[in-house]
Amino acid sequence: MIFNIYKPNDCSSFSVVKQVKRITNQKVGHSGTLDPFADGVLVLGVGKSTKLLSEIIQFDKSYEGVLELGKRTDSMDLTGNVVEEKEIPKISNDQLRMCESSFMGEQLQRTPMFSARKINGVRLYKLARKNVEIKTNPKMVTIKNLLIEAISDSSLKITVTCTSGTYIRVLAEDIAKKLNTVGYLSKLTRLSVGDHHIDHSLTIDRFKSEWK
Repeated sequence: MIFNIYKPNDCSSFSVVKQVKRITNQKVGHSGTLDPFADGVLVLGVGKSTKLLSEIIQFDKSYEGVLELGKRTDSMDLTGNVVEEKEIPKISNDQLRMCESSFMGEQLQRTPMFSARKINGVRLYKLARKNVEIKTNPKMVTIKNLLIEAISDSSLKITVTCTSGTYIRVLAEDIAKKLNTVGYLSKLTRLSVGDHHIDHSLTIDRFKSEWK
């Protein structure tokens, strides 16, 4: 069976899988890692349904995030160390609309070092923590919808629909650069994976009671 589980922030996707495995006593897999600092939709396959995950992982995904301007971190999110600071220019609504348009469609995107991607069997974030940097080939992603809204003079809300494999942290940093400053993600929520929407996600407690 396929389940739409809500992953809270400050826990790993693996820990959610582990909890569901303990509840069901069956094999469990997920359709794409969600960063520990992020929350939202984590689609899980239980038992024989894990075979369906290779198809689900290719589904488009949508996210909502908060981009803090003026500072850049090594991890591109709030968990990293600040490595650069830059003045924040006054940003108009017209600039935001132009910025949205510039990122729409296909583009090559680099893989961040703080990611779960494996190179020679080692996850990149483990190398990043040792200050080892590996050059990775950029890959083609597609931004299908992008909305950028000002929350304050120093923060923006971004809502994105994109193809599988898109790194929202990289997109956020690139948006800040486009607006002539630097930035990092302070919040990220995965709203959907294909037709699996956050409005219908089950918390672990709810899943446990329904499984029984």
